[in-house]
Amino acid sequence: MTEYLSHYSVLLKECLEALELGSKTSGSKIFADLTFGAGGHTFALSDHVSGSTIYSTDQDPDALKNGEENIKRRGKEGIIHLLPMNFQEFPEWCEKHQMHGKIAGILMDLGVSSHQFDKMERGFSFRADAPLDMRMNYGDPSIPTAADLLNTLSEKEIADTIFNYGEERLSRKIAARIVELRQKEKITTTGQIEDICFHSYPAKDRHGKLHPATRTFQALRIAVNEELTVLENTLPKLLPYLSPGGVLAVISFHSLEDRIVKHTFKEIVEKKDFPAIILTKKPLTATDEELSQNSRSRSAKLRLLQRVSQPGGFDGVKKKRYSQI
Repeated sequence: MTEYLSHYSVLLKECLEALELGSKTSGSKIFADLTFGAGGHTFALSDHVSGSTIYSTDQDPDALKNGEENIKRRGKEGIIHLLPMNFQEFPEWCEKHQMHGKIAGILMDLGVSSHQFDKMERGFSFRADAPLDMRMNYGDPSIPTAADLLNTLSEKEIADTIFNYGEERLSRKIAARIVELRQKEKITTTGQIEDICFHSYPAKDRHGKLHPATRTFQALRIAVNEELTVLENTLPKLLPYLSPGGVLAVISFHSLEDRIVKHTFKEIVEKKDFPAIILTKKPLTATDEELSQNSRSRSAKLRLLQRVSQPGGFDGVKKKRYSQI
């Protein structure tokens, strides 16, 4: 799995503006991109802010290999540092490298990369029959695949997973059919689950705007990678490493993620351990121009939080440009 497929950098202009604000306000030019992927945001930020240093993390072996090759090809060695880790390990890395109050901006793009969706053998998509994997870090054999979960969890656990992480109203029916199938044969492919989901829906609802398997595949991916737990555990730990004036920017792609980001930002501000202000009263979304170029941006929401020097604000910073959006 060496060829890395192209990826559109979602809400790029908005992210660059927010991170540049963090740099100008804090005086720092150190950044972190905790979801490197194809490197679109990282490379754009490096070009946009002269003299910047960027620490980017990723756990996907394909992204890491491709990233190292592109860093060398673009002459960014010593400027962009690619750290092979799940972003939940980043706070520990910051502790070890004494990064308290040094970072101008931290970006988290929580979406699955186009590469992961379009490389059918990764098992993230049901557009082709492929192994039911879904691990972001497929190089770690200790992580159960989606197939492992569906072959071992109880019917109730499968139903709860599909309902809680996919908000799928037919979760019990789908879970029952999964258990029925695995009694006859082992579940190994995306096609088996796509077929179950498709035929679990009433005939009149099978060809709507959203494919019947969409929510179930989302749920399985979240479960395999423990995405919501990792997000909940990581977000509150990042603020100490921002310099006063620094900005935390998070792009989410579904309501479960966005809810966590929204509530965590609110809790951080109310807790006041590190004074902060929310720059986005409502999340920023893609412009019509971006949507014309990339339909996958439609569900993206960007929320911004800024660490400040004292409760209530930061000298010279105005929230107006974001708060009215």
